[in-house]
Amino acid sequence: MERASSLASLPPSLSPPKTKMLQRQAAAANFSSFKPCFFPAHTTKSLFFPMDKRSLHSSSSSLSSLQKLSQPRQNQAVVCRASQDSSASTRSDELVVHGVSETVVGVLGGGQLGQMLCQSASEMAIKVIVLDPLVGCPASSIAHDHMVGSFDDSATVVEFAKRCGVLTVEIEHVDVSTMERLEQQGVDCQPKASTIRIIQDKYLQKVHFSRHGIPLPDFMQIDDLEGAKRAGDLFGYPLMIKSRRLAYDGRGNAVAKSEEELSSAVTSLGGFGRGLYVEKWAPFVKELAVIVVRGRDNAIVCYPVVETIHKESICHIVKAPAVVPWKIRQLASDVAHKAVSSLEGAGVFAVELFLTSDGQILLNEVAPRPHNSGHHTIESCYTSQYEQHLRAVLGLPLGDPSMKTPAAMMYNLLGEDEGDQGFHLAHQMIAKALTIPGANVHWYDKPEMRKQRKMGHVTIVGPSMGVVEARMNSMLVGRGYDDDAGVPPRIGIIMGSDSDLPVMKDASKILTMFGVPHEVRIVSAHRTPELMCSYAASARDRGLQLIIAGAGGAAHLPGMVASLTPLPVIGVPVRSSSLDGMDSLLSIVQMPRGVPVATVAINNATNAGLLAVRILGAGDPDLLARMSQYQEDTREEVLRKAEKLQSQGWESYLNP
Repeated sequence: MERASSLASLPPSLSPPKTKMLQRQAAAANFSSFKPCFFPAHTTKSLFFPMDKRSLHSSSSSLSSLQKLSQPRQNQAVVCRASQDSSASTRSDELVVHGVSETVVGVLGGGQLGQMLCQSASEMAIKVIVLDPLVGCPASSIAHDHMVGSFDDSATVVEFAKRCGVLTVEIEHVDVSTMERLEQQGVDCQPKASTIRIIQDKYLQKVHFSRHGIPLPDFMQIDDLEGAKRAGDLFGYPLMIKSRRLAYDGRGNAVAKSEEELSSAVTSLGGFGRGLYVEKWAPFVKELAVIVVRGRDNAIVCYPVVETIHKESICHIVKAPAVVPWKIRQLASDVAHKAVSSLEGAGVFAVELFLTSDGQILLNEVAPRPHNSGHHTIESCYTSQYEQHLRAVLGLPLGDPSMKTPAAMMYNLLGEDEGDQGFHLAHQMIAKALTIPGANVHWYDKPEMRKQRKMGHVTIVGPSMGVVEARMNSMLVGRGYDDDAGVPPRIGIIMGSDSDLPVMKDASKILTMFGVPHEVRIVSAHRTPELMCSYAASARDRGLQLIIAGAGGAAHLPGMVASLTPLPVIGVPVRSSSLDGMDSLLSIVQMPRGVPVATVAINNATNAGLLAVRILGAGDPDLLARMSQYQEDTREEVLRKAEKLQSQGWESYLNP
């Protein structure tokens, strides 16, 4: 695995021969087998990461402009090097790194993405400096340093690059020509300037991905009104017209619903001189997104697919994971993986996608940086997109992108009004959010409020999408959060007839005792089959995690429900008047292969409730602890009874 070098840590006295010697040593180092080392308390707690050959080459070519910024290190470091015997040694000719990495990460842009990048960097003591024209930009208060200046001004970017070990972006609208020249001079840019150039021009981006076989909506360049009319004849209406450059958050897009609207749509985008192209309207049913991270060794990992819901062309809500079939998730991840594989450089990439009604995945566009659709990863994933971006550009091992919570939703706090009134409305929403379990507020501290401007976001995590959606709705309607009204049921108790209720009530009593929200419904497999089908098909989307189905007689209900939902189903055979419940028991247990149904003893809904708690407890530490306590309580109860019987004798025991 290649690693980024810290140019700022090169001693000023390092001579070219010394650099060449380090190049030879780095080339021989086997860093792919790197393992973390742990040191006794008395040793110096510092790590050394060998510089790879490419990084050292970059170092030597840009050494003259950066050596004056370097500071020699006085302390000796314990060198962590992979070897078969895991031995550590100290070598005087190796560079010292005190911490995860001493490479200074330079970020072009200091907005909210830069702010959250700095927050993540602070946890690992990584130095991040930002270049942004706004004195009070969101990242300025927490960055290691803030250079005030434009990230699309050549001279400013060159001066800024002298202070960085690796240069990255939090916005793609930068001076890419300067980045290309800096790369030629040996400056380490991640992702590569070639990638930024492709992404900056949305038409070139479409051409690039088309050449690499990525599925896209049909598109074509237009230079005049006649060309736009030809596109309308070819693609039909509505027709999406887009600016090639400087278009984001809904800006730079216009829809022409007919040929008569073409002229006004073009005018709203600044005219043909701005550089326009058209896309065939994509009849999507959902907008999806995948955060993809690519390491310096070209390793690629994908975060779970999310659904993005837009309001006035601006991302409004993100649902993680997306509520789509597994096959669609896999297809979306494959398209995103393939798209990022066609680009150059390390870092986080956001891939926006369309899901069509016929199950196709079409790529919309790619951002070469952390993204709004990945904000939720701070709370919902083991490694946030911001930590991943730092890991990737520095050459550190990539982190685990999987979710550590079953469900999450992100809500963008957009400016609802100008000035003080806008701040007042935003703070009202924050006050509501602070009352919601699992809610996390992020405020970007932008000095100016404008309508539709991204001012912050709220992420809510929970045990299911149904629970999270209920919490989100409580925040949005402003009624406050009520545990009884706000939390949807986690378990559904259903039965074919009210005659089963005297048995099934015992399952409800158990769930109530364990504090598990649940619902009790009558759903007959024979008398109301449509209701049974709709109940089972919608159970997961409503937030149910398990179904307990009681049935007597023919006992079709548990098996039919199990065939209609991916949720676990526990069948309770209810004693009937004719066959004493044996027919129900046998009907439930003899399901066809591929349609499993758990079951318990006849009329034993108590055990069905306890089994349900144990199943949920596998992913719920609180329920698992309650179940352990329940078992301990029943054990102590048996011991008390045994002691009473032994001390009093059986006659007194039975006749107190």
